[in-house]
Amino acid sequence: MNEKEILEWYVSAGVDVICGDEPFVFSEKIKPAVVQKTDTRPAITDLAQMSQAACKNARDICSKAQSLEELEKAVEMFDGCALKLTANKTVFGDGNVHAKIMFVGEAPGADEDRLGKPFVGRSGHLLDKMLNAVGIKRSDCYITNVLMWRPPGNRTPTSAEAAVCLPFLKRKIELIQPEIIVTLGAPAANALLDNEDTISKIRGKWLEYSPLPGVSIPLLPTFHPAYLLRNPVQKAKVWYDLLKLVKKISND
Repeated sequence: MNEKEILEWYVSAGVDVICGDEPFVFSEKIKPAVVQKTDTRPAITDLAQMSQAACKNARDICSKAQSLEELEKAVEMFDGCALKLTANKTVFGDGNVHAKIMFVGEAPGADEDRLGKPFVGRSGHLLDKMLNAVGIKRSDCYITNVLMWRPPGNRTPTSAEAAVCLPFLKRKIELIQPEIIVTLGAPAANALLDNEDTISKIRGKWLEYSPLPGVSIPLLPTFHPAYLLRNPVQKAKVWYDLLKLVKKISND
């Protein structure tokens, strides 16, 4: 590529001004930077340190909360998650505090952020219809998310944001002691099971979540209602998953 072709490429890319009076010599070879070898490990970034401190703070708070009311008050005072700064409301959870079934999603959406309750938008309305279809009352369940604050623009939460909020979800499970957990979407299942399996791989399978040593809770992953709104053809699979849920409840 000659000088003329390079200049034409810059113009087509939107570069139409110069930043200096001295011309750049295209034929001049740039010597690679010399990398100094060192045996020392790179220092942990400030962001990583802040994330670790926030996770520890969250775990300490959870260990002191002896009820959902105490935990919710502690969450309102918690400032270790930056999402709280951009969210309108904290979406702690909703439903029966003595529920046998707990539903767990990923994060609040716009409607949830506005009203302060989980699954109250289009996804929530679809979830209500699906539960009613198999004879399960929403008021008998407890519904929550891994994250309690809406990510801006409904973007995908970062792993650090999920890690900071996860202790609060686990403490909710310990306090409510549900007999069954239903995770909606892969992120919720991955957070509790500590894996990276796709939802297609684990959907509809009975797995186990262990909140405490010697304690095991049956966990059923299924598709998130938001996914079903985009892919209605998959509703039949969730129907079978909910029938499994009803059968499990009946047998227990």
